[in-house]
Amino acid sequence: MIADSTNDPTTAYLGLTPDRILAAIEATGLPCTPLCDPLNSFENRVYDLQLRDGTRLVAKFYRPGRWSDAQIRDEHDLLRELDEAEVPVGAVRPFPDGTTLQHAGAIAFALFERKGGRAPEDVDDALATRLGMLVGRLHNVAAARPAPHRLRLDAATFVRAPLDFLLAGEAGASRNASGGGGRGHLPATLAPRYARAARELADLLDERLAGLPTHRLHGDLHSGNLVLRDGVLHVLDFDDLMTGPAVQDLWLLLPGRDATTLHQREQFLAGYEQFRAFDRTTLALIEPLRGMRYVHYSAWLARRWHDPIFPATWPHFGTPEYWRGCLDDLEDVLDCAHAGPQAVAAPVAAADGQRELTNADFFWDLPEGAVQ
Repeated sequence: MIADSTNDPTTAYLGLTPDRILAAIEATGLPCTPLCDPLNSFENRVYDLQLRDGTRLVAKFYRPGRWSDAQIRDEHDLLRELDEAEVPVGAVRPFPDGTTLQHAGAIAFALFERKGGRAPEDVDDALATRLGMLVGRLHNVAAARPAPHRLRLDAATFVRAPLDFLLAGEAGASRNASGGGGRGHLPATLAPRYARAARELADLLDERLAGLPTHRLHGDLHSGNLVLRDGVLHVLDFDDLMTGPAVQDLWLLLPGRDATTLHQREQFLAGYEQFRAFDRTTLALIEPLRGMRYVHYSAWLARRWHDPIFPATWPHFGTPEYWRGCLDDLEDVLDCAHAGPQAVAAPVAAADGQRELTNADFFWDLPEGAVQ
């Protein structure tokens, strides 16, 4: 049992140590060795551990207040269904009592199969096709059942609510000479322009999402959530499982705007359509989804700033330079969204002297050295 004298789940969560992790696992009836190494994760606390019988597992301790037990079980249900369909994932591992979710005080935790390997590098046409086939198979399983307790991908949840949080912090800071609104909140000089851009983005997202078919998605399917070993690709970390259009699980794997990426998207879709139809008109959602990620990410950092790992990892967050860059990125997304997909290929960007987008622009939780 993990306990804290304040009885505050967040305090207990931030105070997790390897000894407490191992004690919680052993309390379920699984004897452990002393091995308990932290893995790269910011939203949750994730550890590589070894049972006494030599089995290596990954333990995930969920951040309190983020997901309900029902929402976590939606994640576990999809993982079980994918594993049964032989889609290669980091499957959830039952505890001795047959459940997949346990609690240490107010902190939920689960165990997953450990999948060694590395994130795929240097995506070529062949790998792009393989990725498409993998995601097509994943979506066939995901579309078979709903995730009744999970979030839906929409502008209200992922743009307007984060924007309101950032603006509320900015207003609080302006009323408090000590800056009580928080380090991460919008500066008053940029807030109106940022808000206009974010609201325009939300309206555009509403417009382009209207009437589209939706189903369960991985939700955060970028290269850092794939591992390649012995020729097999495994999909990891379904923590951001959501309901939305299929294109959300495409664009993060191939996020660029250059001609090479546009070509590889076609290779991806060729692989995907061997297993499942894809509506190419939904590619018009890629730029609004990119902008959605920008806004949601900034609010995520601001909400998590009390966690010491966040200031240590993102010391530039909340500076005027940071917010000016965010505003430029958001307005750039809107320009590209209105211009259309063919107008954002590399020749135009090169002519304007703009740098090519890379994974580092979108995948903030990748470990140093893993960004392609």
